[in-house]
Amino acid sequence: MALDATTLTQLLDTVRRFVRTELVPLESQVAREDRIPERIVAQMRELGLFGLTVPESYGGLGLGTEEECRVVMELGWTSPAFRSVIGTNNGIGSQGLVMDGTEAQKRRYLPGLASGELIGSFALTEPDAGSDAGSLTTAARPHNGGFLINGTKRFITNAPQANLFTVFARTDPNTTGAAGVSAFLIDADTKGIVLGKPNRKMGQQGAHVCDVVFDDCWVREDALLGGRELLNKGFATAMKTLDRGRLHISALAVGCAERLISDSLSYAMERKQFGQPIAEFQLIQAMLADSRTEAYAAQCMVLDAARRRDGGERVTTWAACCKLFASEMVGRVADRAVQIFGGAGYMEEYGIERFYRDVRLFRIYEGTSQIQQTLIARNMIRDHA
Repeated sequence: MALDATTLTQLLDTVRRFVRTELVPLESQVAREDRIPERIVAQMRELGLFGLTVPESYGGLGLGTEEECRVVMELGWTSPAFRSVIGTNNGIGSQGLVMDGTEAQKRRYLPGLASGELIGSFALTEPDAGSDAGSLTTAARPHNGGFLINGTKRFITNAPQANLFTVFARTDPNTTGAAGVSAFLIDADTKGIVLGKPNRKMGQQGAHVCDVVFDDCWVREDALLGGRELLNKGFATAMKTLDRGRLHISALAVGCAERLISDSLSYAMERKQFGQPIAEFQLIQAMLADSRTEAYAAQCMVLDAARRRDGGERVTTWAACCKLFASEMVGRVADRAVQIFGGAGYMEEYGIERFYRDVRLFRIYEGTSQIQQTLIARNMIRDHA
């Protein structure tokens, strides 16, 4: 644990107050305008939220995995778009650099990521390479003492605001799988980078996504994440990064479920039918009880896996289990919430339909549920053998 118990409690209390007094009241506005107010981003910087997982030596808080998950659960009480502002800087946008970057690369980028001066983005997915990340075709070829990069990345979170891309490209043209892929740290203002039009999405308005096109984008050799030693080994960096990222998303799903359960219970106790609160009806109680049970199970899974990772254990399977269960769980909780609210749950003013749309993405990004199932089963078979 990076923080003592008292300091961690203070941090969680601070984040909880910020979420409930500053962010929750803005949920409808952000969804309507598709924009997080700059004053909120500034407050996030002041609170140190951009550097939760960046080591203290580079200006961050250096939280362990369990501590990070606890903070993210608090952030899950509000619209996921708010978390997305700081999410990549703490997760997939920085952790590859933290784990595998050279000291020079860390000194150059981590302080800016920790302060929020820089926004990081993780460019892995392509038009024909999503769940099958090993089939990516973006190519990086040696050229003039550096690399010339060509290809298109798709659905890249925070790309419109990004200052730094962690880009995965094939450096060995003779390979077709995970081998032969390298990771690069590329400044967003580098010549040859073209951003596509921001995508319009089902949910999570305020969190922006677009394609990133690399058209003869030349970078120096020192842009290679980890240096020459990690040439053709970028896929391993991506997978290590996703282990922690999947726990992060799982914790977010738990937080969103807690908000949905709280709102559902409050509504069920206030809404009357047949002369009594609908919370008195056993079928409503069954939905509430199922949601509480599943959210508790997901919380226990996430914290257990986080502690294992903090203890030095390889948690690829456990992170996938968490991502699979927690993302599916919050979808069921959101569906029950709409049902408990009835017609009101389908209306925009209550915000339940917005959460229903927002949490649907959790089952897709950082590995679909089906990819998690495949990963878990393959690891089981490998370990048994």
